[in-house]
Amino acid sequence: MEDIIHLDKNLLIFLNSLGSEQWDPFWLVITNQLYWSPLFILIFYLTIKAYGWKQGGFMIFSMILLVAFSDQFTNLIKNNVQRLRPNNDPEIKHLLRTLITPQSYSFTSGHSSTSTFFSVFVVLLLKDKYKYIYFILFWPLIFAYSRLYLGVHFPIDIIVGALVGITLAYIYYFFFKKVDQKIFK
Repeated sequence: MEDIIHLDKNLLIFLNSLGSEQWDPFWLVITNQLYWSPLFILIFYLTIKAYGWKQGGFMIFSMILLVAFSDQFTNLIKNNVQRLRPNNDPEIKHLLRTLITPQSYSFTSGHSSTSTFFSVFVVLLLKDKYKYIYFILFWPLIFAYSRLYLGVHFPIDIIVGALVGITLAYIYYFFFKKVDQKIFK
C-alpha cells in the first residue's frame, strides 16, 4: 500500500508541475462550480424540453437531490478516512504549486465524485433524446483535473471519486426509473 501512496504522490507532483502562471486563472475558473452554472441551466433546459415541465421538473428535483446526497456521502468518506490534502501534506506540500488551500480532507474528491455522478445520471436520462449528450462526460474529467492542477487532490482521490460517482449514478438511476415509472407511466 505504501508503494501505491508513494506513486500517487509522485504522479501528483509531476502533473502539478506541468502548470504555469499563464494558465492559473483558467484553472481557478474551471474548479469553481459557480462558473459551470450555464452548463446546468442547459441541462435543465434540455430536460424540460425533452420531458415537459411535470416529468422534467421531477428529473431536475432528482438531480438536485443527487448532488446533495453525493456531497454528504463524500464528506462521510472524507471524515472517516481523513487523508490530508496534498497542500497540507508536510512530505510534499513544498513541491507543489498551490493556488488555493482548502483545509478539509482529500479522499475522495467531491468534485470528481459529484460531477461524475451528475454527468452519468444526466447521460442515462437524456441519451435517448439527444445523441450528443455524451459530451457532458468531458465535464467531470476537466473539473477533476483542475484539482490536480491546483494541488488539492491526489490522483487516487480523483479516480476513486469518479468510480464512486459512476457506481452511484447507476444505482440512483435504477431507483429513479422505478419511481418515475410509478408516477409518470
